[in-house]
Amino acid sequence: MKKHVPAKGRPPKLSLEDQVLLCLSYWREYRTLFHVATSYGVSEPTASRIVRHVEDCLIQSNLFNLPKSLCAATPGISARASDKIEC
Repeated sequence: MKKHVPAKGRPPKLSLEDQVLLCLSYWREYRTLFHVATSYGVSEPTASRIVRHVEDCLIQSNLFNLPKSLCAATPGISARASDKIEC
């Protein structure tokens, strides 16, 4: 992930390392963006932008590969509606 150095504006409140930690805690603990943002002292929209930015960087790195459809990856298993992804 490249460090983004803006030409103008205020510096980011969180360091690059803290941004990655915010994203990892969001994925791992399955908490809402509001609670993760509160833990790191940023707003919910800022936390959302950070998560989206980290996800975009990971996708562009081509180091990670996800199936197009999580349930289609396992034939013969049906999916049901839930608050989590289950196949």
